[in-house]
Amino acid sequence: MAITSIKNLKEFSTNNDRFEGAHTLCPGCAHSMIVRELMNCTDDNLVISSNTGCLEVSTAVYPFTSWDTSWIHVGFENAATSVTSAQIMHKVRKKKGTLKDNDAPVKFVAFGGDGSTYDIGFQWLSGAMERGHDFTYICLDNENYANTGGQRSSATPIGATTSTAQAGTHSYGKKEKKKDIVSIMAAHGSPYVAQLAPNKWKLMAKGFQKALETEGPCFINTVSPCTTEWRFDAKDTINITDLATDTLMFPLYEIIDSHELNILYRPKNVLKVEDYLGAQGRYKHLFKPQYKHIITEIQNGIDEKWDLLQRREEARL
Repeated sequence: MAITSIKNLKEFSTNNDRFEGAHTLCPGCAHSMIVRELMNCTDDNLVISSNTGCLEVSTAVYPFTSWDTSWIHVGFENAATSVTSAQIMHKVRKKKGTLKDNDAPVKFVAFGGDGSTYDIGFQWLSGAMERGHDFTYICLDNENYANTGGQRSSATPIGATTSTAQAGTHSYGKKEKKKDIVSIMAAHGSPYVAQLAPNKWKLMAKGFQKALETEGPCFINTVSPCTTEWRFDAKDTINITDLATDTLMFPLYEIIDSHELNILYRPKNVLKVEDYLGAQGRYKHLFKPQYKHIITEIQNGIDEKWDLLQRREEARL
């Protein structure tokens, strides 16, 4: 397949862009950065499906579109099944020789937010992964239902306040831990899964390229900070992402063939989680005396997860 080699940001910014600027995403939203990078990682034809969510409603405001490629939207939950249906159709027509350009390489990609990926569309995604379709699913993880009012999802971390898990006198926000979607997808037998972040854009490009080059169902979870619901200034998106990766709140790693785990980024100086939490309004209540023990619980969870990732990398479990 044709893979675009991107060596620096200047080259990246001038590369052929199939994701146009005619969108209404919030200033500072990382969704457009992630989508643009994926589309610049290959010269192959792309068929893309999007679940209902921030990306879909902001890039297809009739009669405008940001997609200079084949793009499908059906419902909130079924981007995976929509794009894999297209993939099956393409496979059959290619075998019959009925395509206009039978030799043109085509890649199939689905985008979903954490609400549609972790929750509403999980069954559909799980089925597509289990059936072994040749496609890549990318979760734009902003840890809440940002498109519909900032409700909690199973991707929302413990301690965050949302419109349906509000912090107050008797509550510190969401009480449940974040679902480990990467391990769940790896357990489906996927040949490639990864957790990536837009601040480490070269790592993200390499991960996207690996997924596009790998035959079979691939899954990538990308952190996508939400200025509106995380409550930080639009100019600080990459700074917030730096804090997410440098505190190990969002560790970057890949899992190959369900068992070979490779850590992709090790911070030289691991920061304490207070630095990350304190930079966002959704966690400000945790710094009150009655809730400071939740910060300790979050830090302990990060330390335990990091230790587990390192042991899995060493043991190839």
